[in-house]
This record gives sequence, C-alpha cells and structure tokens, in this order.
Amino acid sequence: MSEIVDLNEYSEYAEGGRAGFYADPYPVYEKLRARGPVHHVRTPGPGPAEELWLIVGHEAARAAFTDPRLAKSPPWDMTDDLIGPHLLFADPPEHGRLRSLVNREFTPGRVAALAPRIQKITDELLDDMVPRGSADLIASLAFPLPLVVICELLGVPDIDRDRFRRMSTQVVAPTSDEEAYAAHVEIAGFLDALIEDKRCAAPADDLLSALIRTTAEDGDRLSPAELRGMAFLLLVAGHETTVNLIGNGVRALLRHPDQLAALRADMSLIDGAVEEMLRYDGPVETSTHRFAAEPVEIGGTVIPEGDPVLIAIGDADRDPERFPDPDRFDIRRAPRGHLAFGHGIHYCLGAPLARLEGRVALRSLLDRCPDLALDGTPDTWLPGLLMRGVRTLRVRW
Repeated sequence: MSEIVDLNEYSEYAEGGRAGFYADPYPVYEKLRARGPVHHVRTPGPGPAEELWLIVGHEAARAAFTDPRLAKSPPWDMTDDLIGPHLLFADPPEHGRLRSLVNREFTPGRVAALAPRIQKITDELLDDMVPRGSADLIASLAFPLPLVVICELLGVPDIDRDRFRRMSTQVVAPTSDEEAYAAHVEIAGFLDALIEDKRCAAPADDLLSALIRTTAEDGDRLSPAELRGMAFLLLVAGHETTVNLIGNGVRALLRHPDQLAALRADMSLIDGAVEEMLRYDGPVETSTHRFAAEPVEIGGTVIPEGDPVLIAIGDADRDPERFPDPDRFDIRRAPRGHLAFGHGIHYCLGAPLARLEGRVALRSLLDRCPDLALDGTPDTWLPGLLMRGVRTLRVRW
C-alpha cells in the first residue's frame, strides 16, 4: 500500500490551509501531478475523512473515464439506497438501457426549445436584481435561473427555494454524514410524492411525465425506483452544476478585466468564453466515485480491487501537457478536449442545457450591467471535492 497523502496536510501548497485548498486547489493538484498520475489520498473535511485514489493529469484522467476496470456500480448491496438506480451508479449494459430510455425524451430539440423561456426567466431575475445596484449573484441569478428551468422542464411545481438549496447542497457538498443522509431522505420523499401525483394526473408535456410514460420498442420502461433516481439526477445534478458554471464563470471574468473587456467588445466570443470558463474553473472538481473492479495498474501504481477512485477533472483541465499556459484565463483559447462534462459513456446528459443557460445568463448580465465588478467580499467555497463553486459572489454595477 502506498503512502497516504492527507490533503489537509498537503495544503501547504494552498495558502490558508483547508479553506485555501477549497478556494484554490490547483497548486496542490499540480504538485501531485508532478509526482505521478495516481495518489492514495485522505480527503479534507468537513465531516469524516475518506481514503481513496485520486487520478490527476489530462491523459490519465481521460483514459480513466473509459477504463472498464473502474466501475460505477459500488461493490456493495444498494438495495437500501434511498434514491434508486441512476446513470451515475450504473455500468454497461444497465447504463446503456437507462440512458436510452432517458434519451428518448431528453432530446436536443426539447433543450433547444427552452431558449426563449430561459431568456424570459433571466430577464425577470435581472429586472429584480439590477435596480439594487449590488447583489449576491449566486442568490439573485446563478441559483434561481437553473432551478426554475429544471423545475419547469421536469414539471416540478413551485418549490421552496431555500429548502431546495439546503437539500441539494447537503447532497453534493455535505458537511456531515448525518446531514447528507437526512437530505437524501427528504429529497426521496419529495420525489416519490411528485411521481405519484403525476401518475394520477392527466397526461402532461413535462419531462418527468414523459419519462413515466415512455416505453422502449421491447416494452421496457423505468421502474418506480429508477424514475426516482432519474428525477433526482436531473433535478440535483442538472441544477448544481449550472449554478457553479455561472458563478465561477462570472468570477473568472471579473478577475480578468482584459478578458471581460474583450468579450464586451465582441459578443461573438461568448461560446468560446463559456468553454474557457468550463476549462479554467469548471463546476465539477472531481468525478463521482468509481471503484476498482479488479486490481488496476495506472502509471506504475496498483489500485486494489474494490477501492474507491476519483478523477480530478479540475486538474486535468489545468494540465500544461494538454493546455499551454493552463493557469491563464483566455476566452480566445480553443479549449477543445476539456473534461468539465466528463468523457465516454458517462458524458454529462445535461451539457447542452448547461451551456445554453450559461450563454444566456452571461450575455444578459453583461448587457444589463455595463459596470459590473466584484465588491471585494471574500469568496466562501463549497466544501468537498465533488462540486466546485462559491456559496456567495457579491457584485456591484
């Protein structure tokens, strides 16, 4: 067994200790990458630390995403799982079956048709925010926009935003095992009631109703537990990642005035700007867990069978072997090949929707706030290795 790297102790490379690691983990990853592609690490808190294997570097990360020896299904019985089966915990052939059933309804056409509604929601949020002269961008735009969009897409009725933010944050960035469990129980109960209501209601045109009705050519359809799992995945993952894309992206622009000026001068650069935001400080720092289905050798290091593995997406997208001068934020860069949405069969189902929301939010914000700037309040980052995003982002204009 190799030496365990305690990321709390290794935070000498991230000024400010553990909080500094969350604010800027890239120097830590850079030091790890220089030592090799695979490291046995102890994760930082809050909550109980976890020992797992971390894969760094673009080439190793890209290969790990498609390595069949790194399974998504946990090596333990999940019959008591609160949420139910979904794509992030499934391997072939079950993954292909689930994805094909979702793909029948979550089509590019359905996503593209949302553009006018996304613009209207964004305009309404900015109508409320702009007269104030300053605001927390997360609470005022980055959080409510994708929440309203995904709720309308799924057909979720009006939801208490504060309650949902608390639940979803405790799922993706828990501060304790107890709070994470309680959040899963609460969300599972909410989704069960929602699905039952839709089963009993008249047919509707929302995505969740369509998933309840959809049937493959061979008669296959999603089970009640699978419906709950899919609704959870679309609602929570489809929301949290977009919050971070908008928040991290605007923060990067405002910290690089030359790039902000270039985008304001030429809005045709917006597609590339969103891709560079995804690469430079993307919404997901690591993949969700994988597990070694057998002893797996990578770069001379053997990961024992059954051990959990994370792929450091944030580091892969800062690897100088793939992206020259990777710590430079450049909206004219051609960042093709970034791994912000993963790679392989688990490539993010909601990537087109996240990109669309990011473009609309960014363009509208810059149009409405010509003097947009950070207000100087220190950022507080979400804990944990999975999601990368700020809890608050104070801006003024």
